[in-house]
Amino acid sequence: MIGDLLPSSVSSCEAFRDEPGEPPFPGEEQVIARAVEERRREFVTARRCAREALARIGVPPVAILPGVRRAPQWPAGVVGSITHCTGYRAAAVARATRLAALGIDAEPHEPLPEGVFATVSVPAERPHLAELARRAPGTHWERLLFTAKESVFKAWYPLTGRELGFEEAALTFGPDGTFTAEVLAPDPVLRGFSGRWRVSRGLVLTAVVVRPDALRR
Repeated sequence: MIGDLLPSSVSSCEAFRDEPGEPPFPGEEQVIARAVEERRREFVTARRCAREALARIGVPPVAILPGVRRAPQWPAGVVGSITHCTGYRAAAVARATRLAALGIDAEPHEPLPEGVFATVSVPAERPHLAELARRAPGTHWERLLFTAKESVFKAWYPLTGRELGFEEAALTFGPDGTFTAEVLAPDPVLRGFSGRWRVSRGLVLTAVVVRPDALRR
């Protein structure tokens, strides 16, 4: 599913279940040594997906350790993103010569917990999402907003080395499965992102890609 949102330059892999008893890849055990079982399973499966995606672009298997803010540390010359939620794990990677950054995210297609929407949205987004909800009530637009912002943040952080707050991006959604994000942070390296979204199998999925020529010089 996630591959349908990404260009052909991106290699992706996804899984809908964990393999019982699957061990961590060598070098990754210390990351989850004290983790609860659910966290161990999602980590192991998502990292396996990442290595399968890497193999498809000719990169040999390596340990993928978390760095600052737990962002995956990809092999040299590679950009990528990982996501996992209940019942779904996925990874996407590309050669850095093809893309400057990418971000993917998946969430259950359910309403956000009470009070969360106010903290993840900016005033300009609220009437826009209210209108979308009126036109297409079958989509949980508030959850889609959260998921799309997560994809934007995952692409933003490797480019800048700093976090982007929920209040620092304003998103607009198209009914055709596209969205745009305007960066509200001062002097951004990239003023906007474009992405794609879909709802399928009880999940909402989003993806953004940044091509090298989109960056400010």
